[in-house]
Amino acid sequence: MKAHTNVRILVFLKPSLLTVLALLVFILGYFPTWVEEYYSTGIYPAIGNTLRMITRHIPFSLGDILYGWIFIWLIISSIKGALSWRRHGFSRERFLLGSLRWYCRILSMYILFKLLWGLNYSRLGLAAQFKLPRNAYSKTDVINLTNRLIDSLNSCRARIPDTSLPSPPTDSLYRLIYRGYDRLSIPYPFLVYTNRSVKTSLYSFLADYGGYTGYYNPFTGEAQVRSNMPRVMVPYVAAHEMAHQLGYASESEANFIGYLATMHSGDAYSRYSAYLELFSYAQQEEIYQFALDQDSTGLMQQMQANKTRLDTLVKKDRREIRAFFAQRRNRIAPAISGLYDQYLRINQQEKGIRSYDEVIGWLIAYHQRYESRQ
Repeated sequence: MKAHTNVRILVFLKPSLLTVLALLVFILGYFPTWVEEYYSTGIYPAIGNTLRMITRHIPFSLGDILYGWIFIWLIISSIKGALSWRRHGFSRERFLLGSLRWYCRILSMYILFKLLWGLNYSRLGLAAQFKLPRNAYSKTDVINLTNRLIDSLNSCRARIPDTSLPSPPTDSLYRLIYRGYDRLSIPYPFLVYTNRSVKTSLYSFLADYGGYTGYYNPFTGEAQVRSNMPRVMVPYVAAHEMAHQLGYASESEANFIGYLATMHSGDAYSRYSAYLELFSYAQQEEIYQFALDQDSTGLMQQMQANKTRLDTLVKKDRREIRAFFAQRRNRIAPAISGLYDQYLRINQQEKGIRSYDEVIGWLIAYHQRYESRQ
């Protein structure tokens, strides 16, 4: 009887310890000041740099191989479990032990994810580092920013001589963004980026269904960029994912840091990549602002004004990008986007997918505070 009791204690010991550890990690997320000081700017830079140092020389995405292996393992485990149930029938003891094993695996993954990168969702971030207040902005602020982005788009496009956009090698674009981060780290030392580890995704063929252009693997420290998309999108997507590597988990903050890196790249093509994306966000915010005022007439006039201001070649490039994604539209991508939306909300990004658009607030605050320096 005593031996049986000891066995039961041992069976529940690991799940109990993992549960306590997971709760402790979860509770840490409610202390953003501690996370910022001791994790995001303390422990994490060493973690991220070490992971990138290990993976940078591997010519393919180790993280994608890991994801593939996990997917295959899950299928094999499910088949084995089904065969075992069919062979031996249902057993409460086997069901309990199997459930505990899966519970431990899930908790282990959660703890590892949080400790390797996920705690960055709880950091103070840009507001503290750049001393940017998250003040409310007006419709006029958004319109002014949009006009500024249009002027920058037109200026950058004029510096790209060909009617059709060039398609430089992706690795050369990664190097340009890396150079941008190197220059950016001079005024902002907390943005030092070393050991570049940016890879082309092995699952680009699934991107139409997943709805992604890039992603970060927190377990290997690699940034993955979709290969089969318009090449002009690559610089800004790479800059965004590299910001994730630096510990900016928030999508809007990664967008903002990516913008700064492209601006410091010294390359018109990379800047144009960022301006194209940011203009789309700004115009979406304009639509939202006019919708709040229920001003459909003003909205139509503003959209026409934007269209008139845009250079002919910029409009052509935007049409080609829209056509690329329109041809690949499917019914699965919205469902995947919905799941990702929930993932972001769980990780303290209240607006979910729309949190990408919040970069507009950061840009407005940044320009208002540092305008005199530009």
